[in-house]
Amino acid sequence: MTTPTLLKNLSFARMNEGIGPLYPVVDDIALLKRLLAFGVRTVQLRVKDANHPNLSTMIEEAVKCGRLCNAQVFINDHWEKALAAGAYGIHLGQDDLLSADLNAIAKAGIRLGVSTRTADELDIAMSLTPSYLAIGHIFPTPTKQMPTPPQGVNQLKTHLQTVSGRFPTVAIGGIDLSVAADVWRSGVDAIAVVRAVTQSNDLAATLQAFAEVLTEDARNERTTFV
Repeated sequence: MTTPTLLKNLSFARMNEGIGPLYPVVDDIALLKRLLAFGVRTVQLRVKDANHPNLSTMIEEAVKCGRLCNAQVFINDHWEKALAAGAYGIHLGQDDLLSADLNAIAKAGIRLGVSTRTADELDIAMSLTPSYLAIGHIFPTPTKQMPTPPQGVNQLKTHLQTVSGRFPTVAIGGIDLSVAADVWRSGVDAIAVVRAVTQSNDLAATLQAFAEVLTEDARNERTTFV
């Protein structure tokens, strides 16, 4: 996959507060609101069904809630509706980069997050000067069919060396509390979680548990690259 001329020489807005350490990805407005109420600063609304009857309303509500809470709410995939709603940010996969109007997104000052699964995709994403890079999937995940095998923490570290701090980074894919510490020590800026929050029976306790793992002390224990 090569980078079309359309995608070159773009630069997307920076994130006001960084991205991490926890980045929940949800498909439910009520849950998104609860996360914001608990003080989560960055959330993604990911509704897979493009024909969902309430999709536009959900996106508009997510954008509104983000503004009210002064939070960083990203909309996954549905860039036209997100652009129309004045979203804080949009998250796109590699295929979507070829169809989305990236110039319009950049000119609107909307942040852009980009998914990457391989070294080549990482290079393409970095050429866009995005607001952040998502690297995955790290572990097996049932939430989405993936065309590539899990990368694991060691490959994540390799990708982070390539990025070399130029962009905020997010690890995603099959991450729960049992592996969060290992992923965090890789040096990534944020950990994206899906089932860990969508299937939580006690959201407050889940968020507190992640907060205890994703601490400054844990940052100091991260691997130093040489």
